[in-house]
Amino acid sequence: MKKAEIILIGGGIVGASVAFHLTMRGAKDVLILERESEQGKGSTGKATGGVRAQFETDINIKMSLYSIDYFKQFDDLTGVECGYEPRGYLFFATDEAQFEYLKRNVEKQKALGVKDIETVDAKIIPEIVRGLNCEDITGGSFGANDGFINPLGVLEGFTKKAEEAGAKILRETKVLAIETKYGKVTAVETNRGRIECEKVVLCAGAWARELAQTAKIDLPIEPLKRQIVWAKSRENFQENLPMVIDLGSGFHFRPAKDSTKEVLFAYPDADESSSFDTNFDESFIKKVYEKAKKRAPFLAETEVVREKCRAGLYENTPDHHAILGGCEIENLYLANGFSGHGVMHSPATGRALAEIMLDGKANFLDVSCLSLDRFAKNELLHETAFI
Repeated sequence: MKKAEIILIGGGIVGASVAFHLTMRGAKDVLILERESEQGKGSTGKATGGVRAQFETDINIKMSLYSIDYFKQFDDLTGVECGYEPRGYLFFATDEAQFEYLKRNVEKQKALGVKDIETVDAKIIPEIVRGLNCEDITGGSFGANDGFINPLGVLEGFTKKAEEAGAKILRETKVLAIETKYGKVTAVETNRGRIECEKVVLCAGAWARELAQTAKIDLPIEPLKRQIVWAKSRENFQENLPMVIDLGSGFHFRPAKDSTKEVLFAYPDADESSSFDTNFDESFIKKVYEKAKKRAPFLAETEVVREKCRAGLYENTPDHHAILGGCEIENLYLANGFSGHGVMHSPATGRALAEIMLDGKANFLDVSCLSLDRFAKNELLHETAFI
């Protein structure tokens, strides 16, 4: 293929959602370029699949509200099951300042339309999660509509419908450079040759910065390894075990899908530095089990399922918010820097980019605060609950 109207660089969940939303709007000549032999081998397939509306900033809350509602309809819209399961998210605080922060967030979330969200005092938390060490817990927040999805199911659904509507995918196609002329996109150079195009969407996750530089765009994104320990218990966990997050340390755990005995747990390791390393580090197991032993002794008694432990990459921006929209290069669009929230916000992201490309702006939701130029203007956003 030597020419396409719209090229999406990256066939993960974000690229698939953008392709889906473009084709649903009638775009016909849409081409996804995926460097792997199959989709989902990058960050999408390594994600835990959590979805939540419990955020601090208006934009993240609104992106989540739209996306969670979308996941509720996803099976009917695409014919593929996304596995949305509203088990809930419990954030807990270990000092009064953290608890006050959660209380403020809950009030904002309610004001923006989040349903079934509440603050919970320390006495209630042991009823929500049995066996949790609550000695130092001051309170928390619980969102009943937060929960889990299957990232690969969402990827499949978006891709399937996009292809049915005319989108094409070239796999094992690595983009080497984005070509521009007179400040406008003209083509992409790949390991399989040059492809002319009119528009490009860069949605290559943690690998986007280097490609943006080929178009002389400085994209402030850094890759950071995040690791997940997968373990199995001899006894069944309680029914409806939610996602549980220590606001202070970031330690968190959730049940594995379709299992009453398997669990995933992790925390943001401060020892990790920016890199593209996706090898699981055995030493992380000891670190995370030390946290589990203190906070949830029943987790410390589980047995590691080493073949299911994994490491993936976050694509972090300085303010841990996404970069969405155009840039100084005409017809080059960005969908990057999700900082761990790309899967959960994929429906809102896809619609926003499609509307920006076809209508000039996102009409269903104002995402202008996520534009690239916020960094030059020093208009950074702030989100404390970054895990």
